[in-house]
Amino acid sequence: MKLLSEFKTFISRGNAIDMAVGIIVGSVMTSVVNSLVKDIIMPPIGLLIGGIDFSQWFFVLGGGEAGATYTTMAAAQAAGATTLNLGTFLNTVVSFLITMFAIFIFVKIVNSARAKQPVKTKACPYCQQSISKLATKCPYCCSDVQPEQIESVVEPELYKKVKSLILKDKKPSISYIQRRLGIGYNKAANMMDKMEADGTVSAPDSTGQRKILSKKKSK
Repeated sequence: MKLLSEFKTFISRGNAIDMAVGIIVGSVMTSVVNSLVKDIIMPPIGLLIGGIDFSQWFFVLGGGEAGATYTTMAAAQAAGATTLNLGTFLNTVVSFLITMFAIFIFVKIVNSARAKQPVKTKACPYCQQSISKLATKCPYCCSDVQPEQIESVVEPELYKKVKSLILKDKKPSISYIQRRLGIGYNKAANMMDKMEADGTVSAPDSTGQRKILSKKKSK
């Protein structure tokens, strides 16, 4: 039972899951990248530089039949010749570069998506276990803790779009943002709170209405 519990803890860790996803994606991408290099990228390049077939670009270093000329690498190796396979190496290098670039883009997208998620946990000040920010009592050591507000994450590009829309149309309301941009209430409310914090709009009055604040230009 202890072994199963430790295995469950290991699997639930983010690093183990990320590693598993990386292995699966890498194994699937290998054949795709190899075909892309061999069948799509290298043939036109070989044609441009004199009709070279990179898959058969090799030099015979020794061995084989005396005075024989080999048209393919397979024929040279079948005859016992030692070959320097420059074309195969070049294809491998190009495949490696494409794979690394694809992984870089994938990781960049994943990290960008993760950065938009609000932090919902904190360390208990007594036992240092990870607990919810909203918790009033630690579930591990049963100590009373001070709850913290979970800060909403505002997407920079969407915020710029919302702010530009509000300043242009002079309609600082959550419902107006929802109608124009087709976003949910919570996201629209977060955008409005952000604009209130940076001094773009006023706090809602007794009727719930807001005003656009004019910023004085510094002389």
